[in-house]
Amino acid sequence: MGFCSRRLRIFLVCLLAHASVIGLALALSSTAFGVQILRDEGALKTPYGDRAFSILLFQDIAVVPLLALTAFVGGEGGDMMRTDDVMIAIVALCSLYLVGKYGIRYIFRLLALVHAHEVLAAAALLVVALAALMMEWAGLSMALGAFIAGVLLAETEFRHQIESDIEPFRVLLLGLFFVAVGMSVDWGLTFQSLHIVLGGAILLFLIKMAALFAVARAAESSKEDALKIGATLGQAGEFGFVVFSLAAADGLIGFEQEALLTATVAVSMALTPIASLAVKRWLVLHGNDAGDEVESGPVSKGGGAIIIAGFGRTGQVIARIMRLRGYEVTLIDNAPRRIRLARSFGSEVFYGDATKIDVLTAAGADEASAIFYCINDREGARQAVARVKQRFPNTPALFSTYDRFSELKLREAGAEHVRRETHASAVSLARVGLELLGEEAVVEELLEEYHKRDQELLRLQIEHGMQEGAEKLRQKYSMDL
Repeated sequence: MGFCSRRLRIFLVCLLAHASVIGLALALSSTAFGVQILRDEGALKTPYGDRAFSILLFQDIAVVPLLALTAFVGGEGGDMMRTDDVMIAIVALCSLYLVGKYGIRYIFRLLALVHAHEVLAAAALLVVALAALMMEWAGLSMALGAFIAGVLLAETEFRHQIESDIEPFRVLLLGLFFVAVGMSVDWGLTFQSLHIVLGGAILLFLIKMAALFAVARAAESSKEDALKIGATLGQAGEFGFVVFSLAAADGLIGFEQEALLTATVAVSMALTPIASLAVKRWLVLHGNDAGDEVESGPVSKGGGAIIIAGFGRTGQVIARIMRLRGYEVTLIDNAPRRIRLARSFGSEVFYGDATKIDVLTAAGADEASAIFYCINDREGARQAVARVKQRFPNTPALFSTYDRFSELKLREAGAEHVRRETHASAVSLARVGLELLGEEAVVEELLEEYHKRDQELLRLQIEHGMQEGAEKLRQKYSMDL
């Protein structure tokens, strides 16, 4: 009797563990679908978009223990991992975290000195591959290793540059991933059990939508925002494909169950645009399409962060002023030494070549309130003018430059807001000098006249060239410049 009771307890524990893996996998939403919908709607910075993105981020973090749980519960024939195997897996996870946390950053700093972005991209892919192989050796999944490596890379100051470098691979590999999933589905079995797949997908979407609505309302979201969150995140996620594949390989579920679950997840994804559109129509019909204005989130000065490219003398001053006003500031620089120095003073600076639009996009330029260019690369800044105006036409772009020659080049390229680095400080020093000379009575009038002539000189030089423009102003005022 005791033996049967023990076997029953073991059976129930295994059943509960197996059901937990499947349930948790279905509870995850699709980051690819959710973020894309929020971007298409321009809703990432709205209260509902911010909360939806936070949910997705939490779920992505939850993938790590879920993949580990799948490996622990699974194993040969579905038996749980032995104690020795568990210890090896824990040591491997801790080792990967420690190496990634304290080793990757220094390796990439050395590679950054070469200023070859292809090397950074190759190194990032190598880190992911090695992490995946290490997890496979430890008896866990390669997907878990790749995911942890991605998280660790995202914690470094090189994340924006790496993201821009691997963006073409990301789109291609994501497409191949979905193609591979589609090819692995047993479509004959799926069509035979079409009522189960469709019914399961619809029921799953409705249950998740109701749960998300309740959670959002508990977090004090408006009813309209809660409905939008539910419609955006009601589907099952792409990590479900990975978990079900691992679960089938480890014997947790049968291959027929895997095929039906995979098809159910795919159908739930297809329901997302329909549900999102239905919620929008319902809100419009009931006159409640104002959910984004119901809540007032934290102070925002335009919807997005201020991006400052170049953390030299000028960039540092601009960053301090913007932060003083309460703006969120994203700093980008391509000098590892300056980045280390900034970190020693408590400033988070990301490595990247800001003349590349993909780096700015990775840094959030699509939602930025303004972009400041304070880089020493004059030709790169000139080339960036047209790219920034074309890619981010509604975002103000302001340029700091070295001298009048480079200012003219930037304005010829189409830059509207340009300032010379030393101009304001030179004018300020001249003001102090005049006051010390006893010219306080004429200081304001004199500097106003100087600014008027300086702007006129700039206009003439843009129209007629550097030398001829200066000559025309000299003839007009009969003075030396």
